[in-house]
Amino acid sequence: MGREKKYRVGYAIAVIAIIFIGLGSRQLSCLPDATGDALWAMMVFCLVRLLFVRCSLWRVALAALLISYVVEFSQLIRWDVLVKIRATTLGHLVLGQGFLVSDLFAYTVGVAVIYGLAKRVER
Repeated sequence: MGREKKYRVGYAIAVIAIIFIGLGSRQLSCLPDATGDALWAMMVFCLVRLLFVRCSLWRVALAALLISYVVEFSQLIRWDVLVKIRATTLGHLVLGQGFLVSDLFAYTVGVAVIYGLAKRVER
């Protein structure tokens, strides 16, 4: 199996694992709320890397941060269609509910952590 295919398989597995860890983290009251946000940004990084395996890791990290920030800032928009989507379980998990500056920090930490891990694994 080629390097790119291995990366894609690895990142697909990581996405699934992060989703399960993120959903599980919601059940543990000992973890801060920001844990889920950091994990969400880590999942975004893995999805971007899965799609753009030939891009440099720093560009993937930048794209993941931008996507995470755009989704967070989109929570300030109150269009009827977005409100209805966010009212669903999946919509709430993907698009969030309510803008928080602290979420931006959590996204940054999550992307920094997964970027560091990816650099080590891909060497």
